[in-house]
Amino acid sequence: MFTGIVEELGEVVRTTETGGDSALVAIRGPLVTSDARHGDSIAVNGVCLTVVDVDGGVFTADVMGETLRRTALGALRPGDPVNLERAAALNSRLGGHLVQGHVDGVGEVISREPAAQWETVRFRLPAGLARYVVEKGSITVDGVSLTVAEVGDDWFAVGLIPTTLKLTTLGTKDAGDPVNLEVDVLAKYVERLLGDRLAGGAR
Repeated sequence: MFTGIVEELGEVVRTTETGGDSALVAIRGPLVTSDARHGDSIAVNGVCLTVVDVDGGVFTADVMGETLRRTALGALRPGDPVNLERAAALNSRLGGHLVQGHVDGVGEVISREPAAQWETVRFRLPAGLARYVVEKGSITVDGVSLTVAEVGDDWFAVGLIPTTLKLTTLGTKDAGDPVNLEVDVLAKYVERLLGDRLAGGAR
């Protein structure tokens, strides 16, 4: 479990195909590897990955074909920056919102509108995700916990403060760039519970 508060801007060192459609990804992140051990979880652009090795500030993780197909990790190349966050500890503050690291879909940047102290960025929503996104609700974009400012049928917008623009990959994303999206898991639980209740009433 994560909170969507990025701890470090890491860098992809290499990606190695490991047979089939899986890969081994090596990522430099001195902060997140400072106490990392084999089996620990680290979110990479919002995707929960399991550490298999740590060496000199670089950790490696296996990425299955399913993950490569359902997220934007398959497009990463050596030198690309990535948002990194270690799994939350039970005694830590919940600075963002509850984030599982299970990507629901890949969206893309539609537009950016700079302002004096912040920037409004609009993203396209994959089909089927819009019903989980509400104004003033939470959403995770490439591992960053954000508050939805506006939402449409197939898009949503957020306001990014200078800190987010400087310390995460969202500051350099251009129109058309893919992003990993994770909607608020609470919305999915509510939908399931209400659906079961309505189905039961219908019977």
